[in-house]
Amino acid sequence: MAFIGYARVSSVGQSLDVQLDKLKHCKKTYQEKQSGTNQNRPELKACLDYIREGDTLVVTRLDRLARSTLHLCQIAEILKKEKVELQVLDQNINTKDATGRLLFNMLGAIAQFETEIRAERQMDGINKAKERGVAFGRKRKMTQEQIDELRERRKSGTLIKTLMADYDLSKASVYRYLTQ
Repeated sequence: MAFIGYARVSSVGQSLDVQLDKLKHCKKTYQEKQSGTNQNRPELKACLDYIREGDTLVVTRLDRLARSTLHLCQIAEILKKEKVELQVLDQNINTKDATGRLLFNMLGAIAQFETEIRAERQMDGINKAKERGVAFGRKRKMTQEQIDELRERRKSGTLIKTLMADYDLSKASVYRYLTQ
């Protein structure tokens, strides 16, 4: 049973000193200077890989740990699966007690709601755009005449790699045009 700390600031010019001071009681502290929106946070990944059953992950604020409520809930699920508690010092949250678990469950419900609302709005936007005649997806690189020519050349034995070079297509695209 150990306290494992995680500290993060968003940019290189910012200092971790205040967070590290609050986390000095931790056995091990992971720290990084990365934007919260950055998907690649190697120290957070290392921290989550390191924690063991019975440990407590300690952060100064929730926004130092996760980039969104959804991401926070994903991390909370990892911690739950590993049987690791979470302690947030500045917001006085500790998942060892009922209040801390309640806050996490509320955040999970809010994250789910946000996701569903965002998906509904996105579908509304897509449907309205389709009504206006907006075409989705990438434009075809080849005309129907070029597709017919490609098919004829393949039937006559032209190699796929030759077709790829002649039409500036990937192998997958050549095969897709041949089978459509």
